[in-house]
Amino acid sequence: MKFLQKTLADAVGGAERISGGPFGSKLTSNDYRKFGIPVIRGSNMESNGRWIGGNFAFVSVERAEKEYKSNIAKIDDIIVTQRGTLGQVSIVPKHPYAKYVISQSQMAISPDKNLVNSHFIYYYLKSPQFSRYADSQIIQTGVPHINLGILRNAPCMFPDLDKQKQIAATLGFLDDKIDLNRRTNETLEAMARALFRDWFVDFGPTRAKMAGKAPYLAPELWELFPDRLDEEGKPEGWQSLLLADLATLSKSSINPAQFSDEYFLHFSLPAFDKGMMPHLVKGEAIKSGKFSLPSNSILLSKLNPETPRVWMVTAHEEPYQRICSTEFMVLNPCEKDWLALIYCACLSQPFREILQGMVTGTSKSHQRVQPLAAMQTHLLHATDILMRQFGLTAQPLLAKINFNRNESNTLAQLRDFLLPKLMSGNISVRDAEKMVEDAA
Repeated sequence: MKFLQKTLADAVGGAERISGGPFGSKLTSNDYRKFGIPVIRGSNMESNGRWIGGNFAFVSVERAEKEYKSNIAKIDDIIVTQRGTLGQVSIVPKHPYAKYVISQSQMAISPDKNLVNSHFIYYYLKSPQFSRYADSQIIQTGVPHINLGILRNAPCMFPDLDKQKQIAATLGFLDDKIDLNRRTNETLEAMARALFRDWFVDFGPTRAKMAGKAPYLAPELWELFPDRLDEEGKPEGWQSLLLADLATLSKSSINPAQFSDEYFLHFSLPAFDKGMMPHLVKGEAIKSGKFSLPSNSILLSKLNPETPRVWMVTAHEEPYQRICSTEFMVLNPCEKDWLALIYCACLSQPFREILQGMVTGTSKSHQRVQPLAAMQTHLLHATDILMRQFGLTAQPLLAKINFNRNESNTLAQLRDFLLPKLMSGNISVRDAEKMVEDAA
């Protein structure tokens, strides 16, 4: 495979194809509107895997056309974070917007498609080669950052355009599968949460019976729901349950100082991305005591519950030991059939609202929920038999979520293994494609 040495600016068709955001105070939050041209900010980077996404602020069309013509990003452009969370790279998707304004904290690359493949550029910017270069060039004055000159002068050795397309397609196949799993999991979780809300929050079956409506559940489930509400407004005969009635609070901890760094290579640490989907990070960097995670447990973040962070750890996780930060509460269900129930209950809006009222701390970044107080909060009204039936109904959905998540972790590891080798030519595209086929 023949590689040509050049700068990134040369590779994409000239320095003018790499642009920055508006200068200084030319674009501030005071300029944001509810409609118009979306602005790419840090929160929109890597929101949907490789793609720009999330919630956008907007500027008026008139303002964008008048003042931000040189700060526009279009479909298939590559966005690179200049300051803030360095290392973020995203692609502008085909939908839902045709163009964007980039903020002061981002830079945009609009490659000449006759010279270079946009998605190949994305993978180059995610490669160890570029990361090492960017890390060596970080400007420490003020907020650590890189600039247009650093990005434009990045040294690169690219194969010809056809090979670029093949490499991007091979790596993109893995990312497409990871993205499909993510979207599938969002749907599956929404189904489980909707079922919980109908049964235990809205009391849908009971209200339907009271209104004389036709059954919408299987007959054996339908008959388990009362046909009236009591004076408290809950289904007749249902008990009121605290979180402590359903789970115990685990305090099994591990002290990293007692073990070697190599020991922690067998651990992974739960974290959450901007979309609040859980993923795993390696545990070797852990500096303080952490909780160990038994199978079939629930992680509930102590952080400000305005943003829900809940994770279910099943017996079918990848074959690594799990630990978590002390920022989490580790809940062990009192009954094995209650795992899905507790997971959905902790994500339910009523419970989130209760936790928000329990937050202590002087600033948003330091606000926490006290575990013992959380355990004494009301979680739901139910009967034992319906709690078991919910577990039987919802557990297959959540089991599929865990299967997809584990598959995505495996695919991501393969992608990260192949990326530097393909970029350097140390592995052929054909061999990489064979590995991808075997993994798929």
